[in-house]
Amino acid sequence: MDFTTASSPSRVPFAQHTLLKVFLGIFLLVWVWTFIGTTDRANWITENALTILFIGGLTLSYRRFQFSDLSYTLMFVYILLHIYGAMYTYAENPLGYRLAEVFDWPRNHYDRIVHFSFGLLLVYPMRDYFMNHFHWPRWVCWVLPVEITLSFSAAYELVEWAVAEVFFPAQGPAYLGTQGDVWDAQKDMGLAFSGAVLGMLLASTLKRMRTSR
Repeated sequence: MDFTTASSPSRVPFAQHTLLKVFLGIFLLVWVWTFIGTTDRANWITENALTILFIGGLTLSYRRFQFSDLSYTLMFVYILLHIYGAMYTYAENPLGYRLAEVFDWPRNHYDRIVHFSFGLLLVYPMRDYFMNHFHWPRWVCWVLPVEITLSFSAAYELVEWAVAEVFFPAQGPAYLGTQGDVWDAQKDMGLAFSGAVLGMLLASTLKRMRTSR
């Protein structure tokens, strides 16, 4: 079967969806590995609460709506980035330190990479959902995901602050990962928004190139 996109009409049941089974198997293995190897169990649980809700939502809604292969691939990559960040805490992620050494960054930017990826990788699945589930006008399906990304990013910063302040005050600094930057939340939201804009521009460009052929 061909690799499907948001514009592809065909979808297959989970029992026949080999790609999705592979993604699920890899995710479970990596998820267990991050739990075993985490340096902070409380932070891992806090960070993965949203992961459980996200995966649970995809599972419960699968019979009513199936995303395209491209959407599942983008979501899979984002989830791996997120759970890998939760393994060490975002501020102490070793990949972020390696990149800081290579590019001479003044801080560990792994959290910024994931926030940018939130917009870049999840904006297309939102377009897929709005276009194929709600059947909204095309221009809405191009614009609304970008606006929702910015709204979700702002809401996440508020929820993140509330959870750290109320439930895990001892892990607050590590969980928030501000690393002393007073504008950390605003920069994270800006990066998510920029990633969403870039994601839609790339999707639009590739769609036009594919149509022209």
